[in-house]
Amino acid sequence: MDRAELTVEAPPEKVWELVSDITRAGEWSPEATGGRWRDGATGAAVGARFVGGNRHGKLRWSTHCRVTECEPGRRFTFVVTESKTAWGWILTPADETPGGAGDTAGTATRVVAWRESVGKTLLPIRLVQRSGLLGTDREGMMRDGLTRSLERVKSIVEGSR
Repeated sequence: MDRAELTVEAPPEKVWELVSDITRAGEWSPEATGGRWRDGATGAAVGARFVGGNRHGKLRWSTHCRVTECEPGRRFTFVVTESKTAWGWILTPADETPGGAGDTAGTATRVVAWRESVGKTLLPIRLVQRSGLLGTDREGMMRDGLTRSLERVKSIVEGSR
């Protein structure tokens, strides 16, 4: 599992509003351009499906995703069908974090962004990944993308206070 974490100076509910809104993913992700809910879904809920847009250089593609965890203010996870990768967010009030400052109750959130393989990637996707079209160090780019996404989420959420 790859993961990155940092503290955002905002309550978990405010961070949740952003990271669970897949239509806004392009605002923080280095590769995702956003998404659209499918099959009548209008927002995050376990079982909700969405199509995610992605880009790398001039390449553009869509992914098909399903929400697998949805705890408002706490957790949001979805699985990408094509890559069999789970992507998720864990939000914890900073005062619940080991070593967290007690005076930040309700005003700061420890945010973890993570990704993990949950199955075998479909052959056509593996071939594209190995081709170098999506970068020569795809795994390194994905790990770096978690950190970059977190930094951007922090900037967006703290900037809107």
